[in-house]
Amino acid sequence: MKKIVAMILVLATLCLAACGNDMVINGKKHSTYGLLNADEEKDPNVKYHVIIGNVFWGIVLFETIAAPVYFFGFSLYEPVGLKSAEK
Repeated sequence: MKKIVAMILVLATLCLAACGNDMVINGKKHSTYGLLNADEEKDPNVKYHVIIGNVFWGIVLFETIAAPVYFFGFSLYEPVGLKSAEK
């Protein structure tokens, strides 16, 4: 029973401690997104980078199942700025 409670506490902590940051660009807040919520969160005019810390934790904690689902599904990319106009 103690192991289950400890695992729940660890997972709850991880959900609150992702490595990505939201960013406000031109007065609009852009959140991190992952494979499961890209349709709702991804903005085609914003440049995103992979969050290396979340990839690391998703791989290290793959046995928990919940951690990789969160990290890869909802917090894999973070906004870094506007895309530059290509000419």
